[in-house]
Amino acid sequence: MVAGYLALVLHAHLPFVRHPESDYVLEEEWLFEAITETYIPLLHVFEGLKRDGVDFKLTLSLTPPLISMLRDPLLQDRYEQHLSKLEELAAKEVDYNHQNGHVRYLAEHYVQEFAAIRQTWQRYNRDLVLAFKQFLDSGNLDIITCGATHGYLPLMRMYPQAVWAQIKVACDHYQETFGRPPQGLWLPECAYYEGLERQIADAGLRYFLTDGHGLLYARPRPRFGTYAPIFTETGVAAFGRDHESSQQVWSSEVGYPGDPEYREFYKDLGWEAEYEYIKPYIMPNGQRKNTGIKYHKITSRTADLGNKTLYDPYWAREKAAEHAANFMFNRQQQVNYLSGLMNRPPLVVSPYDAELFGHWWYEGPWFIDYLFRKTWFDQQTYAMTHLSEYLQREPTQQICRPSQSSWGFRGFHEYWLNETNAWIYPHLHKAAERMIEISRREPADELEERALNQAAREVLLAQSSDWAFIMRTGTMVPYAVRRTRSHLMRFNKLYEDLKMGKVDAGWLDKVATIDNIFPQIDYRCYRPL
Repeated sequence: MVAGYLALVLHAHLPFVRHPESDYVLEEEWLFEAITETYIPLLHVFEGLKRDGVDFKLTLSLTPPLISMLRDPLLQDRYEQHLSKLEELAAKEVDYNHQNGHVRYLAEHYVQEFAAIRQTWQRYNRDLVLAFKQFLDSGNLDIITCGATHGYLPLMRMYPQAVWAQIKVACDHYQETFGRPPQGLWLPECAYYEGLERQIADAGLRYFLTDGHGLLYARPRPRFGTYAPIFTETGVAAFGRDHESSQQVWSSEVGYPGDPEYREFYKDLGWEAEYEYIKPYIMPNGQRKNTGIKYHKITSRTADLGNKTLYDPYWAREKAAEHAANFMFNRQQQVNYLSGLMNRPPLVVSPYDAELFGHWWYEGPWFIDYLFRKTWFDQQTYAMTHLSEYLQREPTQQICRPSQSSWGFRGFHEYWLNETNAWIYPHLHKAAERMIEISRREPADELEERALNQAAREVLLAQSSDWAFIMRTGTMVPYAVRRTRSHLMRFNKLYEDLKMGKVDAGWLDKVATIDNIFPQIDYRCYRPL
């Protein structure tokens, strides 16, 4: 018997970025960086835990856009080219720095790391989704789904069919991928509105995740706050984020990733090396970019980028072990305190973006590895669990109505609806109206059916919350604007062509080749509920 439970939840998501029409698009490297720095390192952690007899439990959301990109042959080919360039540059760095012992040591570290990445990539025959599935089949991972394209559901609530399409297409895609229905749903941006649980229940899902205040301000107030799920009136469970454990990792002021021993993200060889030397490894147009090879540590919060000292993976790994021990100790204290108040085992739900671990926080996978091992061997206060297992163990919960919430700035919808991105919503709403309208059609022939299905894809892709998020953050804004406009323009052309009964077959083939997500989609998912 344990006093309580800890549920680590990782949200693995990237927007659908695929450009067969271009030889090089920088934004495709979002995926390549995540494969190298997050997804394969996490697989290495899981494989090591399994090998050493640690029965780890973790909830992992793999979103439909990410799964689609990971399994796309074009992007797999381009990733291999990307990895080959990294391997070449790291080997070149070993020779170039033969007289600088510390930098050579770091270059050799990257050579070994990229070789291990290559070996794993080839061992799974380039299929990382299949690699994660083995841990779903073994019961170690509870893989859950998300909105079809991570659409921000509260800003679609006036069109229930559009919300249903986001949920239904995601669940169908999960079934096609894993051969079973999903149990849980990571709400895109953890954004909930009252009544959403009805559609979640209709899709056959057992639970969803939202932010902590979605539970704290539920009606009636939950007796156990966020330390137990609540059941909605539909029977679907809602889990809320624990603020205390989240802050220890997320916070820019007190979070672990800001420790001086850890690798500095913003000081990269692509910006530091002599231009002619680095030119073959940056953008084809000669613009510099991050390469992923970084030689410096954070050093201090006040040091500017020019005053960073050299990084050492050995001491960074030691620091990750220290932080994992601290995180475990804090969870022990938290669980012991809560169990005395609740008279039942508390559940601490700690959700994070998966890409934090490895990409933004280079040592993050080491932290996870140490946390699971220390939890397994060094304490008996709490057990790690995933959310499906917890619901099987604790089938009785309080019934409440969650409150509107998201995990964005100020906790509601402001981050995705503000002066930077409000212009997109009239167009998205009009597209949803038109999609619902044409979903009632029965196609005259195969060409019309293909056009209707492509129209559904374009609406879903335009609705991705990533574009509004990027516009708000102010990074890569032209790309986010271009993507929103292009999907809306493609949808509007399809709509007009269908209304006139003159579908342009050649143009449709071209667009379907570019935006090839959800090959099994059925546009009828937009029909009135």
